[in-house]
Amino acid sequence: MVYRRQYSSRTPVRRSARGMAQLGGGRGMRRRGGFRWQIMLLFAVGAAIYYFMNQETVPLTGRKQLRTMEPAQEMALGLQSYEQILGDSKVVSPNEPVVQAVRQIGERLKRAAAPEDPGFEWAFNVIDSEQANAFALPGGYTAIYTGLIPIAANEDGIAVIMGHEIGHALAHHGAERMAQQNMQRIVGAGVSLGAGGMDMGAQRAVMGVFGGISQYGYALPFSRKHESEADYIGLILVARACYDPREAPLLWERMGANAGATPPEFQSTHPSPDTRVNDFQTWMPEAIAIYNQNCPTKITL
Repeated sequence: MVYRRQYSSRTPVRRSARGMAQLGGGRGMRRRGGFRWQIMLLFAVGAAIYYFMNQETVPLTGRKQLRTMEPAQEMALGLQSYEQILGDSKVVSPNEPVVQAVRQIGERLKRAAAPEDPGFEWAFNVIDSEQANAFALPGGYTAIYTGLIPIAANEDGIAVIMGHEIGHALAHHGAERMAQQNMQRIVGAGVSLGAGGMDMGAQRAVMGVFGGISQYGYALPFSRKHESEADYIGLILVARACYDPREAPLLWERMGANAGATPPEFQSTHPSPDTRVNDFQTWMPEAIAIYNQNCPTKITL
C-alpha cells in the first residue's frame, strides 16, 4: 500500500504574531527597538569616573586636564619620535649660524622654563625643509624647519615660535590628547551599544550624529584650546627669557599673510591668525610686566 499525506485534510493551526516572528514569518522579525539609554548612561558614568580620577594641573595656566601617562613614559616616547624624525630628515649642521642661533634661543627658553620643567633632557635642532613648521616633543626635544625662519624674521620671532612649541610639551598636551581619545572611545562604545537594538539605518544615523558632535563639539575645540594655551605659556617664557614679547602678534600677522586659504575656525585644529593676534594683545600687559621684572632693559606697550 502507498500511504499519502493528506495535507489538505489537516485542521488549520492558528499561530500568534509572536509565534510567526519566531518562525521567521511576518513583520515581527524586522522590528527593532529604540535607543537603549540605560547602556549609554552606564558608559557615560564610566567616562566621568575616568575623567575625574585622572586630573592633573597644567603649569602656568592652572587648568585642570585629563592625563593618565607618567612624564617619564611621555619623555621616552618623545625621544623615540624625535630620533625617528631626525633620522628621516636632513638635519642642518651644528656649525651653521642658524643652528647656533636656535640653540642659544633654546637655552634661554630652557632656563626660563626651569620652574615648570619636569626633568626634560632638551635638544634643539634645525631641519632643512621648505615646510613652515616647528615642534617640541615631551622631553624638550625641539626642532624648527628652515622654511619657517624667514617668517620668524628675527630672534624674537624664533623665540615666540619655539616658546609656543615648548609650551605644548610643558603642558603635556600630547598625553592629554591620548587620554581624551580614550574617553571618546568609552563614550563611543556606549553610543554604539545603545544603538545596537535599532535598525542599521538608525544606527548609522546615531553614530553619524555622535561623530559630528565628537569632532566639532569636543576634539576640535580642545585642539584650539591647546594651541591657545601653548601661545600663552610660550609668551610668558619669551618674556622671562628677555625676548621681546611684542613680536608675538607681529609674527602671527606674518603667519596669517603666508597662510593662504584656510578653513573656518570652527573646522580647524588651530585658532585663526586674527584670534591669536587678539589673544596676544590681551595677554601683552602681563608679558611686558614679566619682561620688565626680569630683564635689564624696559619696554612698554
